[in-house]
Amino acid sequence: MKKSIGFGAMLLGACLTGCQTKQEQSDQTDEKLTLPVVKLTQQSTELQREYVSTLEAVRNVEIRARVGGFLEKIHVDEGQRVQKGQVLFSLNAAEYQVEADKAKAALKIAQAQAKTAEVEVGRVKLLLASKVVSPSEMELAQAKLEAARAEIDEARASHQAAALKLTQAQIRAPFDGVINRIPFKIGSLIEEGALLTTVSDIHEVFAYFDVSEREYLGFIKNNRNLLGKGGKEVEMLLADESLYPYKGHIEVMESTFEGGSGTIAFRARFANPKQLLKHGSSGKIRISTQVSNALLVPQKSVFEVQDKNYVFVVDQGGKVKSRSFVPRGRVGKHYIVSSGLQPGERIVFEGIQNVRDGEEITPKPISSDSLGISQENAVKVM
Repeated sequence: MKKSIGFGAMLLGACLTGCQTKQEQSDQTDEKLTLPVVKLTQQSTELQREYVSTLEAVRNVEIRARVGGFLEKIHVDEGQRVQKGQVLFSLNAAEYQVEADKAKAALKIAQAQAKTAEVEVGRVKLLLASKVVSPSEMELAQAKLEAARAEIDEARASHQAAALKLTQAQIRAPFDGVINRIPFKIGSLIEEGALLTTVSDIHEVFAYFDVSEREYLGFIKNNRNLLGKGGKEVEMLLADESLYPYKGHIEVMESTFEGGSGTIAFRARFANPKQLLKHGSSGKIRISTQVSNALLVPQKSVFEVQDKNYVFVVDQGGKVKSRSFVPRGRVGKHYIVSSGLQPGERIVFEGIQNVRDGEEITPKPISSDSLGISQENAVKVM
């Protein structure tokens, strides 16, 4: 009787243990995470790159004194718009006026001496015809006339030089533009070559920016008309991150790469009708490129390990496996995949901090069209 009771107890214990094991397995199945999963698809999008640029006026010229003297009058003010040929500064020109007058008088003397030599040649010619003088007298008179004419040329050149110095005492604008800082005041002694101011023509500006060799090759291969008036159209962000209302075009690029940085300089031209852009200011050049069949990965699906980008790929059985990929760049809140992932693969969309490599999950499909890919916010291209 005792043996029957003991066997029954053992059988009951085995049944209870089996029931507990099945219950634990059921609980483990119920504990699988349900996470949103997105299927990777290829789409056409716009990739935007930004480059720091420096702005320069199409013409920016230093105005220097061609002659020395005291600054007698300043006809303009800093920041003033001027016209080509407008008088900007006047130096004291009294001594240059005296030199011009002396040169003019010397020219008249030379002309009078030449006239005397001409008369002498005529007189000797008559005497030679009468055989009163020898032919050598005629040659001597001709030589004196040639010397007198040479003195006229010399005196005329001296007069022109003196007159030029007199005109250079007035400094004029070389073209239409804007006056910049004026360091001198009225009465200052100006030496020859002194910098009086600069004039900037800013109706258009040049934007210079540097491009890496890899990006340069991409531009050349993907843009037939990269340079010139019909060159690649670009936008500019101002220092306050606002978008400049006028678009520019890439015109030229340098012929060599910088040895240290490995970059090459491009130049874009922008219209500046409202004079908003100034010489020496800065901005960011934004270049947009259409990318067809771009494989996009949501940024929230990506995690980094030792400077590498990873996502959790979900197989058909719901098992997740971490995989690294190489991004080409970013657009909006998405990475553009360069390599490592393929269209049609599924990845965990969000909640990646709660999942472990090799774990099974319950996938909750999300359409990639519902993720709201935006092209409005350009981010740095890697």
